Amino acid sequence: MKEAQPRTIYLKDYRVPDYLIDHTRLHFELEPQATLVKSTLSVRRNPAAENGGTLPPLWLDGVDLELLSVAINGELVPAQRYRELPGGLEIEVPGESFELEINTRIDPQANTSLEGLYLSNGMYCTQCEAEGFRKITYYPDRPDVMSLFTTTIVAPATYPVLLSNGNKVASGTTDDGRLSVTWEDPFAKPAYLFALVGGDLQSVEDSFTTVSGREVKLQLFTEAKNIGKCAHAITSLKHSMRWDEEVYGREYDLDIFMIVAVDHFNMGAMENKGLNIFNSACVLASPETATDAAFQRIESIVAHEYFHNWSGNRVTCRDWFQLSLKEGFTVFRDAEFSADMNSRAVKRIEDVTLLRTSQFAEDAGPMSHPVRPDSYMEISNFYTLTIYEKGAEVVRMVHTLLGAEAFRRGSDLYFERHDGCAVTCEDFVRAMEDANGADLKQFRRWYSQAGTPVLEVEDSHDTSTGIYRFTIRQHTPATPGQEEKLPLHIPVAVGLLDENGQDLPIGDNGEGTVVLHLAEAEQTFEFPNIAARPLPSLLRGFSAPVKLRYGYSEAQLQFLMQHDSDAFNRWDASQRLALHALAELQSQFRAGEPLQKPAQLIAGFRSVIIDTKLDPALVAKMLSLPSAQELAEQEGEIDAAAIIAARQFTRDALAEALRDELLARFQQLDTHKPYAPKAEDIAERSLKNTCLVYLCATGSSTALDLARAQLDRAENMTDSAAALAALVEFAPESEATVHLQAFYDRWQQDTQVVETWFGLQSSSANYGTLERVKQLMAHPAFEFTNPNKVRAVIAGFAARNFVQFHREDGAGFEFLADQVIALDKVNPQIASRLVIPLTRWQKYRAEERQKIRVAVQRVMDSGELSRDLYEVVSKSLSDR
Repeated sequence: MKEAQPRTIYLKDYRVPDYLIDHTRLHFELEPQATLVKSTLSVRRNPAAENGGTLPPLWLDGVDLELLSVAINGELVPAQRYRELPGGLEIEVPGESFELEINTRIDPQANTSLEGLYLSNGMYCTQCEAEGFRKITYYPDRPDVMSLFTTTIVAPATYPVLLSNGNKVASGTTDDGRLSVTWEDPFAKPAYLFALVGGDLQSVEDSFTTVSGREVKLQLFTEAKNIGKCAHAITSLKHSMRWDEEVYGREYDLDIFMIVAVDHFNMGAMENKGLNIFNSACVLASPETATDAAFQRIESIVAHEYFHNWSGNRVTCRDWFQLSLKEGFTVFRDAEFSADMNSRAVKRIEDVTLLRTSQFAEDAGPMSHPVRPDSYMEISNFYTLTIYEKGAEVVRMVHTLLGAEAFRRGSDLYFERHDGCAVTCEDFVRAMEDANGADLKQFRRWYSQAGTPVLEVEDSHDTSTGIYRFTIRQHTPATPGQEEKLPLHIPVAVGLLDENGQDLPIGDNGEGTVVLHLAEAEQTFEFPNIAARPLPSLLRGFSAPVKLRYGYSEAQLQFLMQHDSDAFNRWDASQRLALHALAELQSQFRAGEPLQKPAQLIAGFRSVIIDTKLDPALVAKMLSLPSAQELAEQEGEIDAAAIIAARQFTRDALAEALRDELLARFQQLDTHKPYAPKAEDIAERSLKNTCLVYLCATGSSTALDLARAQLDRAENMTDSAAALAALVEFAPESEATVHLQAFYDRWQQDTQVVETWFGLQSSSANYGTLERVKQLMAHPAFEFTNPNKVRAVIAGFAARNFVQFHREDGAGFEFLADQVIALDKVNPQIASRLVIPLTRWQKYRAEERQKIRVAVQRVMDSGELSRDLYEVVSKSLSDR
């Protein structure tokens, strides 16, 4: 049966399931176009369900299934006792409990949605979160139905590796020579955590000894060509397992932990119990083929999926409105892990940059929703930065408000109280309260209130009394469906700097940082015994996901850049100084005035470059200008042309003014030492390549020679890709084309490197024109059905190439509309994400706004849309 027409699902309508499934037995006969699935379900009436005196029919979700038979307690059910309906199957039940057997046939080869069971490069694999299991068999496909799973997989001998959740309990060969393997998962789980893999794969094996002395077998499966790219992921997994034991007291619970690398995957990875399935780009790495950023991303994603074993699997979410219960908590956990493994300051900067650039835009756009949404039409659209990143910030605020020890007590209670249960965000907060005697009643508003709060800060100093005061006002702008906002409980970490840049002792025990509890719409805080007016360091560590408004002068920002003891706020001061300069340049551009070099910004950046005591990774971040997307988020009305002109002028002015300092720092760091993906080396490469890009922006032959030399001798992908990117951006196009072709000729057999090659071109402001992007789509290595390649080429252009996407004739918008319409027929999830750059058309200046709106309307009018795409586009076009 096909999916039902779009309808809105509301949190307020939640009710417990009528029936539970105690045991799920699955039998697969794998064939590319006709896989047979037999499910045997032990069904019983849910004692918590409403009892009206008669037994309601059993509803099973199902999409794109061919129903072959239905049997209850061993007897075929006549057709009049069940009904196939849009979206599922309704069955009359014989009593309070029974055995239900359903036989279906599915077509993995035709399943381009990459949900349910599908084929990737000849390998069978599954993706069941959020609602993919209903594409495998008829089932109550909701997270609050938890069942024990036993899975038998039968396949031809050409698929020697057959995997599923849990522990392997049997294997053998059928009478006709096919392989048969049975897996049993001893932990009850919802259907979204089911996994199956079948293919001709090789594996890398290792082991881990838990804190209690149990030995766990670790395996990473991939195609033979990638077997040399597994070591980093295995090392990251072992580090994650040890960290979770030490920081959260969580020990792994099965005899085996498996990871499988898959080329065709909609997400980054999936935490299926005991059998994690990963997008190949998020797990495979070697120094020759992966950048430092890829190594760190893999470490983070491996940790994230492993941590889900407890925060997501052992304790799961009751319904999809509670998605951030597992994702927000786990993102916070993996962020803390990455901070411990690498530079804590740089990790925080990277997370906040993503939040400010993209999540704040989401809060201000048509798809704005709370961390716990009130409604949705298609749950796949709510795997958003609000759920993940803002959800993690909400958990971080609990950690900040309670302190590390109290937070650990709360997490211990949460896991102990709810092990094996499907629960809510409220249950998480209540555990934190109960473990510590805390009151987080007002704090709960963060889960139900959408939008980004704005804090306006004013300060004063009374020289006669020595009292320094903050007055902080908070307000949250209206969002769709939420016009009125209530005050939130916000932790605001602050420090005060004296005239020498030293922290004043303002805490009870002389600490230089205190956390203020802002709970009212307007609140004043006093600090006694302050002899002279200090310079405030506000929102240290970005203690809350808010926009901060305080009237810093450019001189004050430069002072904070040089002296603030909080590394995050040193970086933040550099960004605020850059935003000051860029805002002024945009005004000059709009007025038709000559653009003036930003003297204060140049001086501030010079002080950072020559400060060799600073962490090079932090210096690299401080020297990076806010992206065009972040500049757009700052504007009430987006003027793309002004943003582009201001940013390019500033980059070139900085490069020219700081040429000598940049060259000296580059030469100091250009040491040619052997590659290692360790924090200090990553930091040095990051700063070296930041300097290289600025130098090449001068257009000097000397700078371009540095890039050519680095590309020629590079023995790692970080330096190679950085040098190539600089040449693509700043060398003559004819030369860039030669370098790109040579790079492709060398790496064309490596899928992940080819994706890097695609993305480097499509996102280039200079080289990545619309015509070039269309050529890339016609390239033999491009696959419209492969999400990674679609993201590299089409999203690389639409989401990361602000200059070319916003070309004056609007052709970039029309191109994206064309691709979204076509992709919706192939993979609705990816189509609905790809359309996002068009959905904020209302924020642009009138002429560009109309061009974008026409493109969005054309998508809407293109025919029958998937639920995924319809929800996003219809909300974009509706009046707020």
